Amino acid sequence: MGKDRKDKVEKPKKSDFKAFLRKRAPIYLGIIGLFIIFIVPDLTKSDLESSFPELSSEEQQAVDILMGYNGPNESGLTVMDAISNKISEEYSDEKIYDNKKTNVELVVSSLDSEEYQIVLNFDSHKEDFQYDWNVNMNSEEITSNNPESKHIIDVVDFYD
Repeated sequence: MGKDRKDKVEKPKKSDFKAFLRKRAPIYLGIIGLFIIFIVPDLTKSDLESSFPELSSEEQQAVDILMGYNGPNESGLTVMDAISNKISEEYSDEKIYDNKKTNVELVVSSLDSEEYQIVLNFDSHKEDFQYDWNVNMNSEEITSNNPESKHIIDVVDFYD
């Protein structure tokens, strides 16, 4: 009878949870590693709009009018989409916004109380784009000031 008590006291119980983790730790580490390698970069993906600086409410409203313009027949393609498509065509195999040599500059200046000039400069290691528009806040009329910006407006206007 004395031996039965010693056997019970001497055998400490193994923790089932520790044994479970020991067996499966490499699997969990592998899953976490795959998540970090494949999912996190997609979640932190950059785009043109996220490259814009913080603007005042009036300046932001002018930029929203310009970038949301989708033509006289409201085709569905906006100025923002047209610029993004042009950039993605030029740099189809690159993550251009993650490149250190890529610089996106948006300058909004007030011409008078109703009209703003919006200049978008996109500089990269291959090519530079400069777009220049005037936006009338009351009539929401957009005027192109250079051929590149005129081309973007034409693409939006005549998109089917």
